[in-house]
Parts: sequence; C-alpha cells; structure tokens
Amino acid sequence: MGDQGLIQWQKAEGALICAAALWLYAGAETVLPLWAAVLVFFAPDLSFLAYVLGKRVGSVCYNLVHVYALGVVTLVVGHLWGAPLWFEIGALWLAHSGFDRMLGYGLKSVQDFEITHLGPIGKRRAGH
Repeated sequence: MGDQGLIQWQKAEGALICAAALWLYAGAETVLPLWAAVLVFFAPDLSFLAYVLGKRVGSVCYNLVHVYALGVVTLVVGHLWGAPLWFEIGALWLAHSGFDRMLGYGLKSVQDFEITHLGPIGKRRAGH
C-alpha cells in the first residue's frame, strides 16, 4: 500500500473516531449548552496561535492538543471521576481531532504549518 493508501486509511480512521466520539457525547449527561459544545469542539484550533512563538513551539502546541490521546484521557478522567463536564469535553476534543484527520489536516511538522503527516495543506497543497 502506497502513501496515498495509508493517508486514506488515516482519513477513514479519523471519520470513525469523530463519529464514535460524537456518539459518546450524544449519549452523555450533557452539561454544556449546544453553543458552548460547538465552541469546545473548535477550541483546539486556537492552538495555532502558538505559532507566534515560532514554528517549533507552534507545532508542538498544535500537535499536543490534536493527538487522540488528549481527548481520550480527558474523556476517561471524566468517566472515572463521575465528572460529566470532563467527559463531554473529552468526547468533543476527540471528535475534533478525528474531524481534522478526516479532512486531511494532520499533525504539523516543525518545518512549516502547511506540512503535515498527511501531506501538504493550504498553499502547499494547491501548488502540489
């Protein structure tokens, strides 16, 4: 299987993780109003602001909040502690990471924001 095949698998995996996390969220005791849930879902993208501190810091911060593990850990902590807000945030965070992968937005390289583990994005993709 070539690189494109692996990328397609990772996009499909992202779609499944997004769907599963949204299913967990939908079945949870919801604490957040819908408008706040939408904000939480998109909140990980604020990590791109760390790029003002340089490509290395920016990529580390962006990748830290976009790995599946952060959402899973938050979700599990919420479940174990009986804290529905943490469970909800974890499910939405995990859904966001899957959503990004599904769209082809991968983890960032220290070289540039537009270079990801799933291939180039933005202007680099257009010129690709």
